Amino acid sequence: MKQPNPIQGYKVDKSTIINLEKGKIPPQAIDLEEVVLGAMMIDKKGVDEVIDILSAEAFYKDAHKHIFEAIFKLFENSEPVDLLTVSSQLKKDEKLDLIGGDFYLISLTQRVSSSAHIEFHARIILQKYIQRSLIKISSEIIEEAYDETKDVFDLLDNAEAKLYEVTQGNVKKSTETAQSLVIQAKKKIEEISNKEGMSGIASGFDKLDKLTSGWQPSDLVIVAARPGMGKTAFTLTMARNVAVNSNTPVAFFSLEMSSVQLITRLISSETGLSSEKLRTGKLEKHEWEQLNVKVKTLEKAPLFIDDTPSLSIFDLRAKARRLASQYGIKMIMIDYLQLMTAGGSQKGGNREQEISTISRNLKALAKELNIPVIALSQLSRAVETRGGSKRPLLSDLRESGAIEQDADIVSFIYRPEYYKIDEWDDEERSPTEGQGEFIVAKHRNGGLENIRLKFIGHLGKFDNLDDFDTPFGEFHSKMNEAANDDTFKPDNFPSASDAFDGPEDDGVPF
Repeated sequence: MKQPNPIQGYKVDKSTIINLEKGKIPPQAIDLEEVVLGAMMIDKKGVDEVIDILSAEAFYKDAHKHIFEAIFKLFENSEPVDLLTVSSQLKKDEKLDLIGGDFYLISLTQRVSSSAHIEFHARIILQKYIQRSLIKISSEIIEEAYDETKDVFDLLDNAEAKLYEVTQGNVKKSTETAQSLVIQAKKKIEEISNKEGMSGIASGFDKLDKLTSGWQPSDLVIVAARPGMGKTAFTLTMARNVAVNSNTPVAFFSLEMSSVQLITRLISSETGLSSEKLRTGKLEKHEWEQLNVKVKTLEKAPLFIDDTPSLSIFDLRAKARRLASQYGIKMIMIDYLQLMTAGGSQKGGNREQEISTISRNLKALAKELNIPVIALSQLSRAVETRGGSKRPLLSDLRESGAIEQDADIVSFIYRPEYYKIDEWDDEERSPTEGQGEFIVAKHRNGGLENIRLKFIGHLGKFDNLDDFDTPFGEFHSKMNEAANDDTFKPDNFPSASDAFDGPEDDGVPF
């Protein structure tokens, strides 16, 4: 008995045919993939031009992914790239049959005669990959948005993070092998060895830069102190050094002071005019000229200040990503940690847990943007109640031990003068007037040290402490000692005529 045809009698309407014609397939450029791979196998120049633009994931066709992986392995090992070597590498990887054998490789090389326009073609392949990535991310965002258990602020943060990765061309990488990581590390070491100066961003404080080799990318640095120690003064001085001296873009998030107050303090530091004079506006004519001339360097500095109060970690991450993509910021400073809120699902929770969330997210932000994040923090009152030395300890960090755990560097600012302590607690017992100490208490990748700095209170700034910073009283007593020493008496010095007479004189004019 003849079986009935299931299609027979089924009427296909016109709308179904139209929908099939408009069926969607992922963005792709198979023909350009073939051209680019063929050009890479016939011309070494083609490999050099696109090897750092494309990745295996950028290719739509699986066979093309395997071929690119083989070419990349040959390039990494400094081996020649051609039809025979690529075929041999695919055999080693047991993928030659998967791509269609030698015949398919030959057909790719026959499609092109040179590597002309290969970079342009590679860019189109990359664009198609970005389009596919956006479609994938959008689908994930839509799916998560329908999930009622998800916090809306977490959804926004995740969505923005994924889109930022695409913007930077850094669609999330899979797990990397030790071999590829070793190659990256060696390359970085070579770059550092060929680079003059330090590997990180210079703070402008010589001894500190020598200890840290500059602030390193992806590091979270905590600068903690009691109120009145000069936390804001220190970070503003550092922001100025980085932005003005090195012309490096810096973002400064101030949750305590307004942006105008901060820039006024920077103007005071830059011009040498006291904050009081700038606040009252009582300037002499020459001081107005001084202000107009010296402020020009500050006007041109790539310094971006945000004074949003009660900033949440979600808003901070969103703002930081935009600043990174628009202005290429290389450092973030936050004044200060305890004034931030966790936002999202953490809102209203235990304060210690909230601070833990904030510090963990700051470390994640530093890694994501691959830049140093410097966050100020308050210390507990235990410093004030402690007898003897008021020098801060790691246990004094306020509200959370997670800050110490998440940070790569934990440092303190200590000014004995604030506590009416006139002498340093060292062997020399030198005066503390106009001085402060930057204490590196935790350093994940280096040593610990207490670094003395000069504090200029009326200008609200810190500076390097050098040999000329000896207090006047101490300098005067040393001069008196020198005057009483027979070695320095005028009678013991030769006269000018004696100094240039005799056989030692070579007749060279001075």
